[in-house]
Amino acid sequence: MSESSTPGLGDHTAPQVPGGLRESATLSLLRELTRLSEQVAPAVARRAGLTHNELRALENLMDRAMGPGELGRVLGVSSAAASGIIDRLETRGHAQRASHASDGRRTSVTISESGRAEVVGHLMPMFRELAEIDAQLSESDRVAVDRFLAGAVRALRTLV
Repeated sequence: MSESSTPGLGDHTAPQVPGGLRESATLSLLRELTRLSEQVAPAVARRAGLTHNELRALENLMDRAMGPGELGRVLGVSSAAASGIIDRLETRGHAQRASHASDGRRTSVTISESGRAEVVGHLMPMFRELAEIDAQLSESDRVAVDRFLAGAVRALRTLV
């Protein structure tokens, strides 16, 4: 496939999208990016031998420790299902339960170093490539890209 036949690169006929809007090459690439981003977590979970919810739990625990009930709410699963997810992650050495720091009656779940390494290790090739692309942006390119991406984030937030 030549560069001019790659979607979004050199094709000058903008496809029509629902609502009668014309889609620019930029919007086509953004739609492709959002489609691909939906496939990243399931692909990483498969490679890591985790379920999608186990990976999602680790991703959330990378941000902060949380209780099993809270983790279940974040994942959209029952308390029993969250407990099973935590059990499996503990068995693999990827997470641990501990008494909550300020309330000993509560349990806090944290990610272990092996859990963090599992997630980051699978995502690192993508992070490296994105960092290389980012490093190549001029300051004016960066301003335009940041403005576009911030607008795209606002647009997506209208749906969630």
